[in-house]
Amino acid sequence: MALGVSGLVLAACSESTPPRPPLVFTALSAGNGHACGLTTDGAAYCWGFNEDGGLGNGTTGGISTTPVAVSAPPGVSFSAVSAGTAHSCGLTASHILYCWGENESGQVGIGVKTDTARPVLVAGNVPFAGVRAASQLTCGVATNGAAYCWGTNQTGQLGNGTTTESLIPTPVAGGLSFGTVSASFQYACGLTTGGAAYCWGSNLHGQLGSGLGNDSTPVPVAGGLIFKSLSTGDGHACALTTDGVAYCWGSSFYGELGNGSTADSPTPAPVTGGLTFAAVSAGGGHSCGITTDSVTYCWGKNDQGQLGDGTTTQASAPVPVTGQLTFATLTAGAGFTCGVTSRSVGYCWGSNVNGQLGDGTTTPRAVPVRVAGQP
Repeated sequence: MALGVSGLVLAACSESTPPRPPLVFTALSAGNGHACGLTTDGAAYCWGFNEDGGLGNGTTGGISTTPVAVSAPPGVSFSAVSAGTAHSCGLTASHILYCWGENESGQVGIGVKTDTARPVLVAGNVPFAGVRAASQLTCGVATNGAAYCWGTNQTGQLGNGTTTESLIPTPVAGGLSFGTVSASFQYACGLTTGGAAYCWGSNLHGQLGSGLGNDSTPVPVAGGLIFKSLSTGDGHACALTTDGVAYCWGSSFYGELGNGSTADSPTPAPVTGGLTFAAVSAGGGHSCGITTDSVTYCWGKNDQGQLGDGTTTQASAPVPVTGQLTFATLTAGAGFTCGVTSRSVGYCWGSNVNGQLGDGTTTPRAVPVRVAGQP
């Protein structure tokens, strides 16, 4: 919780409770009912829903409307953090992966289905370069480019050619060399080191981008486009070409593809408006992006204000986020959005029933609000 002047004085006078240094974020990750952030000193903080220990502070149950420190093992600092539905993961600079929270399907990757309220070492000794926690699923890319997934697998979202869940990291089939992977609800996608997009798992809404059906092994996204980044949402995915054109595919019930339509697209469709993006992120039923001239736009579902334009009106084309904030990174979650500005200040907006905006309240916000605990 952010301390006012009087709070700082009181904390300074207390021998038992020293003041906590202000949080300075480098990145935020929006999950389902919680979010996590990474500070400049490699500490991870989470806030929001904590029923299964997804906040990683050693407790379970309830919610936290302000950031709480993740109880990392002694000497461990993180270089990346990812919030899923009810679990989270953190990656160290030495490529060691820890996860915590709900583990009903083995998504924590420790070989058992026991929930854990503190970070635990993921099994297998795989040196990871990236990680994405999702809905009862986690995927990561190893330093050698091999993709691994673990957890639930009803629709083949582990990408290993089966529909059998795995409690430890299992290699994605196909022998492809990935630069990044992104997992979501019942499917996952990855970009090869050459920028080709592949997806696997459920294709109920066309989210594999192949124009075909479900697949338990990676299939190429149609169109032959070369992408530099990719993000998966609940039923849709978005990716960014090397020249800054955003494409989305899959579900568009709320207009989350951003192409001016609410019709699903089984293959990539360009986001309308002629904008040139530097980053794009797909969320639960909405998407957001940062343009090369540092303007933030969102589109799709907006019942909780997750588009950040001051309304609750959905939009099938990009609308600017209000407040004239300059974001350096952006993450769209399930019903809410978070970002870190160029001055390392974290903001969130949208649904807040579990305190996932981190502003000390459970009030939904249709415009960005500062996460508590920052200078």
